[in-house]
Amino acid sequence: MSERVLMKGNEALAEAAILAGCRHFFGYPITPQTELAAYMSKRLPKVGGVFLQAESEIAAINMVQGAAAAGVRAMTSSSSPGISLKTEGISYMCGSNLPCVIVNIQRGGPGLGGIQPSQADYCQAVKAPGHGDLHILVSAPATVQEMVDLAGKAFDLADKYRMPAMILADGMLGQMMEPVVLPGEPAGPLPKKEWAASGHNNGRPKNIINSLYLDPYMLEESIKKRYERYKIIEENESLHENYLADDAEIVLVSYGATSRVAKAAINMARGKGIRAGLLRPLTLYPFPKKAVAEAAKTAKAFISVEMSMGQMVDDIRLACDCSVPVEFFGRTGGVIPNVDEILGFIEKTDRRYK
Repeated sequence: MSERVLMKGNEALAEAAILAGCRHFFGYPITPQTELAAYMSKRLPKVGGVFLQAESEIAAINMVQGAAAAGVRAMTSSSSPGISLKTEGISYMCGSNLPCVIVNIQRGGPGLGGIQPSQADYCQAVKAPGHGDLHILVSAPATVQEMVDLAGKAFDLADKYRMPAMILADGMLGQMMEPVVLPGEPAGPLPKKEWAASGHNNGRPKNIINSLYLDPYMLEESIKKRYERYKIIEENESLHENYLADDAEIVLVSYGATSRVAKAAINMARGKGIRAGLLRPLTLYPFPKKAVAEAAKTAKAFISVEMSMGQMVDDIRLACDCSVPVEFFGRTGGVIPNVDEILGFIEKTDRRYK
């Protein structure tokens, strides 16, 4: 078994990306993700890779697009305002069917907001990461170990489905240090991407990477084909954790760092005789709809616990077909909810639906 090492979340994710075969990183510094870029600047040249600090977030995502079009594993990272600047490039990559990994270590907003942890980019990541009809894969780690584990998976799924994948974390996970087990061996030779614009030496027809369709019927057809792919993803790629939710009457739905606080509150609620449990999405797109629908069979109420103003609430309502009330408890602006606050809300909700 590989040795456990103590690493900061940002740096552990960067090392995991390198072990997954990423050799091209383009980024721009912004708190609280700067350590990820700094780590890449030191490590990539030592393994034959390329690190480039772009002149802006917009330039960085366009460099990722060019590298991805050439068939290599490419990555960028930023925090909330920087991701907003990248959304045009993300849309272009979706329209061109290009894989990459984008890391968002969220901070409070809107605007410049603050540098404290937040989950207020949920809707941007899941609903509108760029203009047009599109989705990107979105995973939500809750520990530094999961930041490591989901990095390799993000690259694999991005390549499998030819689309961008986002790791949506927050400043708390990016900055905290925890013991992790890194992959024992680096990724072996990656499968050749026959679609890539990487030179052909007259051995095949030339590949053209493009997102422009002047014929609206051709564009419509390309979008419909992409949505057929999304149906497969929604059926096969959702991940979640079920914690004491099988018999729970009060089911908390929470992801990322907030779910750790929610889990502690659930343990305390169980000690008081309240049947509380947790459904924790590890993937936000695809959202674990089937798990929520199953929990709704025994739940008296759901509680969405977030570091936002309730951006996940509607997805829970849709997943349970509005058959169970969905309450909301959250803090925003960079304030992290504490255990006592969540426990108090669980108790109030339990009394309301007795």
